[in-house]
This record gives sequence, structure tokens and C-alpha cells, in this order.
Amino acid sequence: MKYTVEVDIDRPLNEVVEKFDNQDNYSSWMKGLESFENIEGEQGQEGAKTKFKFDMGKRKMEMIETVLKRDLPKQYLVSYEVNGVYNEVDNRFEKIDDEKTLYTTHQYFKFKGFMKIVGLLFGRSFKKQSLKYANDFKKFVESTD
Repeated sequence: MKYTVEVDIDRPLNEVVEKFDNQDNYSSWMKGLESFENIEGEQGQEGAKTKFKFDMGKRKMEMIETVLKRDLPKQYLVSYEVNGVYNEVDNRFEKIDDEKTLYTTHQYFKFKGFMKIVGLLFGRSFKKQSLKYANDFKKFVESTD
């Protein structure tokens, strides 16, 4: 499954990228994030692995993030692995003008086993969640100095 999510953020490119790249900000826009722990490499750099723990209400989830490519502000490519799901997220930032930035995520999912059925039945919910995180990030950036 592949899809793209885009949001315009009313802040300059450098400010948007600075807030995206600061791990202390994660909980401000990743709803349900309980904790994260660097388990390999230098946090946020190519090859680094981080374990994320989420509480999604009725279920808890752990996932491993691997930084595949870091070329900010142009690109930040990561993969996430959790229980039969492989997800690549290609984050891109583009200057629209001096005060506005386009934030784009290209999402790719690959499902295994039972999760193939879940992906077929609930594919739209994955896109809705991605859009929610993008909009939450936008709100966070626009509401802070």
C-alpha cells in the first residue's frame, strides 16, 4: 500500500525542520507516545535504530524505527517495523515562501500474515492516522516559537 500526505505549515522551512529534528518534541505531536529509546547508532542519523512505545488506548504497541537516509531539509527517510507490518516514511520539506513550508510524507506499507487482512480491511485508517500526525505536527509548529 502506498499513499502521500501533504500539509502546508505557516512557518519558515528552517524552523519546521528544526522542530521536526528535535526528539524532545516527539510527544508534542505523536499522540500516544509513551517513550522512545535509542538502541543503535547516533539518534536521528543514518543507520540509527530507536524503539518507540505507544499507548493507543485499548492497545499498546512497540515499533523499531531505522533511519535509512538523512538529507534534511530535503529528505528524512525512515522505516518502522511492528508485528507483521513494515512501513517506510519518506519525509520531505519544501520552502513555499519565506513564511510557509510544504511537509510531505510518502508512505509505503508491506504486510505479512494476518496483517495482510488488516491492511486490506482498514487501509484507509492508516492514511487517516498519517494525516492526523502531519496535522498534529503542523499545529505544534505553528503554536510554538
